[in-house]
Amino acid sequence: MGSPDFWNNQESAQQVVQQVKTLKNWVEPFEGMRARVQSTRELSEMLDVEPDAEMEAEVSREVSKLGDELEEFRLRSLLSHPDDYRDAQLEISAGAVLMRMYTRWAERKGYSVEIVDLSEGEEAGIKGAVLEIKGMYAYGYLKAESGVHRLVRISPFDAQARRHTSFASVFIYPVVDTDINIEIRDEDLKIDVFRASGAGGQHVNKTSSAVRITHIPSGVVTASQQQRSQHKNKATAMQMLKNRLYQIELNKQLAKKAEMDANKSDVSFGSQIRSYVFQPYTMVNDHRTELKIPDVQRVMDGDIDPFIEAYLKGLGGESTGSAA
Repeated sequence: MGSPDFWNNQESAQQVVQQVKTLKNWVEPFEGMRARVQSTRELSEMLDVEPDAEMEAEVSREVSKLGDELEEFRLRSLLSHPDDYRDAQLEISAGAVLMRMYTRWAERKGYSVEIVDLSEGEEAGIKGAVLEIKGMYAYGYLKAESGVHRLVRISPFDAQARRHTSFASVFIYPVVDTDINIEIRDEDLKIDVFRASGAGGQHVNKTSSAVRITHIPSGVVTASQQQRSQHKNKATAMQMLKNRLYQIELNKQLAKKAEMDANKSDVSFGSQIRSYVFQPYTMVNDHRTELKIPDVQRVMDGDIDPFIEAYLKGLGGESTGSAA
């Protein structure tokens, strides 16, 4: 990077910059933890000679904190696919509680969450939502969540308080860089504009600012209605389309697209990756790893890392990058 002609080839230079960024995200945390371990060890040796209750408590806290950070670092070491470091775009169909769960998970990680698109349900909840979760390795972690999720609970709309089973689909896409060249021809696009849905009253959008884009060759449809500007909504929908097409191409390369399409079309009993049971007992069961957590509220509050870790371990540390 210090070479005078480094930026002569922009494409090559950007690749090197990304390599440096990725390596720094491994080396710098490791070096930082190693220095803190050494410092803590020296403090511990001093306490052996001259005990101090307050200092001992501080050392104990640091050891516990280092243990948590080391475990996080170890889990991240399972993410080795070139796309794992990217931000993630999360698409949910009929899953308001899952939307909250992933939002809380992102907050726990220190990631930012942006609602790219949201369609409200006729009675309550949501018909669908698209979230963009921004943070290092967001896609690498969240790709474990793609699939069908089964929820068993008492319906608030059932006067007899009977248990109801519902299904929600979740699909994860990497947010691709704007400099990645994905050819999208104008003649392959069908662009519709419409009024954004809302709560009604003074909040009704009286102009057709929402945008829906259909990519005719692939059948992929994206939409955005969160911005008041039609131009901004179109740009957001185009970026969503780019993410989808990139993922599809990646799946083709990895011979995984057929599996993804099969999962996406079969939102029914027996196809789920995970079940959330709220009544008459509470249990969350991941059917791929057989990991079970009895505290469903803890999971709903965003504590899904145990499932993600079990999934990544099951891959043997090899990230496939697929959305299935």
